[in-house]
Amino acid sequence: MLHRSNLICLLINFFKYYLTSYFSLPKNRSFENKKRNSASNLYLIAIPILLISFSSCVNNVNDVNQTSRLAEPGVERGKDIELFFSEDGIVKVKVTAPSVTRYLTENPYTEFSDGLNVDFFNDSLRVTSNLTANYGLRYETELKTIMRNDVQVVNEKGEHLSTEELIWDERKHIIYSDKFVKITTPDQVLYGEGMEADEQLTKYIIKKPQGTIKTEMDTK
Repeated sequence: MLHRSNLICLLINFFKYYLTSYFSLPKNRSFENKKRNSASNLYLIAIPILLISFSSCVNNVNDVNQTSRLAEPGVERGKDIELFFSEDGIVKVKVTAPSVTRYLTENPYTEFSDGLNVDFFNDSLRVTSNLTANYGLRYETELKTIMRNDVQVVNEKGEHLSTEELIWDERKHIIYSDKFVKITTPDQVLYGEGMEADEQLTKYIIKKPQGTIKTEMDTK
C-alpha cells in the first residue's frame, strides 16, 4: 500500500511528465498561442507545489517508479496464481505459476516469465500427466501455449518427455514440438526431432527418430 507522500510524488511526477510531453509535441499553429497560455498557467500553479514537495519525493523515486510500472495501462500482473480449465463443468487442467503478466493487446497473451506447472486431469479428477517449463506464453485467441527452457512432461506410467520447446494446443488437446526431444520409458530411451502426443502423453510419435537406447529393467 502506498503512503500518502508516495501518492503525492506519483501525481507530481505524472504532472511533470505531462508538461514535458506537452511542450515536446508538435502543435496546431492556429491554436498554439492559446494552448501555450493555458499550459503556462498550469505550470505556474505547479511550481510552488513541486518546490514544497520536492524534498519528500527525493527519497521515494524507487517507490514512484515501481508504482508507475504496476499501473501500466493494458497490463495485468499477478503473483502465485492458479488457473483452472474445465469442460462440461469438469476440471481438466490446472495451471500454477509464481508470476503472470497479461497483455491486453489486439491479440491478448499471458506471459509466465518465472515458469509454470500444468496438471492434466481425467474425469475422476486424477492427475494423468504433469508438465513443467521455465517459461511460457499463452495466446488467448489461438488457445495455444508455448513452453520453453527445460520443458518436462511425465505421465502416470512414469514415461518422461524432455525438450526445450513444446506447444500445447488446447482446442486439439495435443502437445507437439519441432525441436529435439527425448522420451524415456522404463525399458528404453527414444530421441529424435519433432514429436506429437495427446495431453496425457499416452499416445505419442517422434517425427524424425534418431535412435533408441534399450535399458535393462530392474527385476530385483
